Amino acid sequence: MAFIPHTEADVAAMLATIGVRRIEDLFEEIPASLRASSLAGVPEQLNEMQVGRLMSERAAVDGTPLSFIGAGAYEHHIPAAVWAITTRGEFYSAYTPYQAEASQGTLQTIYEFQTMIARLTGMEVANASMYDGGSATAEAALMAVRANRKSKSARILVPTTLHPHYRRVAVAMACNQGLEFEELPYCTVEGVTLPASLARYDGEDVTALIIQQPNFFGRLEDVDALTDWAHAHGILVIAVVNPTSLALLKPPGEWGSEGADIAVGEGQPLGVPLSSGGPYFGFMATRMEYVRQMPGRIVGRTLDVAGQEGFTLTLQAREQHIRRAKATSNICTNQGLLMTAATIYMSLMGPQGLARTAAASHARSRELTAMLTRLPGVRLAFNGPHFHEAVLLLDRATEPVLEALAARGIIGGLDLAPYYPELGPALLVCATETKTAADLERYRAALSDAMQTARAA
Repeated sequence: MAFIPHTEADVAAMLATIGVRRIEDLFEEIPASLRASSLAGVPEQLNEMQVGRLMSERAAVDGTPLSFIGAGAYEHHIPAAVWAITTRGEFYSAYTPYQAEASQGTLQTIYEFQTMIARLTGMEVANASMYDGGSATAEAALMAVRANRKSKSARILVPTTLHPHYRRVAVAMACNQGLEFEELPYCTVEGVTLPASLARYDGEDVTALIIQQPNFFGRLEDVDALTDWAHAHGILVIAVVNPTSLALLKPPGEWGSEGADIAVGEGQPLGVPLSSGGPYFGFMATRMEYVRQMPGRIVGRTLDVAGQEGFTLTLQAREQHIRRAKATSNICTNQGLLMTAATIYMSLMGPQGLARTAAASHARSRELTAMLTRLPGVRLAFNGPHFHEAVLLLDRATEPVLEALAARGIIGGLDLAPYYPELGPALLVCATETKTAADLERYRAALSDAMQTARAA
């Protein structure tokens, strides 16, 4: 947003207009004991040139490391037009887009986003976006409890191959609302949830089964068998999907004989850059029969009294509009700006562009794992197809290896010890279409050196 300077005369005129002698008088309702007497630790003011130089210096300290970390946040090429359009004032500083006075342009953008997500997931209806992938998963669990009226247990089966952060967020958000999350073990040989392992739940009251595809290890689950088993036992299926992978893989709306019931995921791969842990946005789609249980807002296309096409909010069962106890969600946001970027990204890429991005990412990932597993002391944890990620097992501690890679300007992956200690020294690595053959070779050479350094230590 543009910087608007006010001179002392401007400030005095504004204060005089509202009948206040000084700016501090605007805050007289705040008790003196609660006011900060000084801004300790805040440096002296800088001019624009000095601020620009300071930020450039701090950015340079971070450097530009080569990243192979993945784990739910992916570096994809973003066409320059995406954020050139997204950061125009019409979008960038638009009023919060869930009030009745939202502009037709904002409403149409949301409508187009919903349409693209519905088509990408193979579902019938999508909402205006969610806070992020983790909270969208939790909201899907809450939605499943409302939608599966035959089930009284509020039991949600959660494979341990679901992203660990998503599992934690789901528990934090929903456990105090009576939901019971039961973790399903994975096959340590194949890195997936075996359909046969669900037989112990036959005949029990279970509300929903969550299936991540690809799972956190990058492995592909047997979604057809898992979905059909769930539906045969009156259990709803919540799909957690990577949107880029859907350009190649079967969409959740086609899983099994009936398709998943709810599909959610993290939208960051769709045109949102990686930046210090954010920002992110979630998406959600479902069957039309469950639309009134869907949290968030839905924009529809209609005709006005003059017969002209227009767009309007058609569903907004949130606490801003109805009694809090009856709201489908108490998270007061959809990520409007990021949703706009994703809509522009998908429209520019098109189905063919998304498919090429997914195929190139898959190829880079296979090339990376093939190169790394030829090194002594490095092997693949799970055989079989994978997308984006793969788990590597090392013959020595992972932490010093990653530290040695970092010293060489490479973020070598995610140490899985805090999440899956049973794997031993394990590293989750990822490559996307942004990595060149030279990048892969640089990582291979650096890992070879790092392994020798770690061995010597």
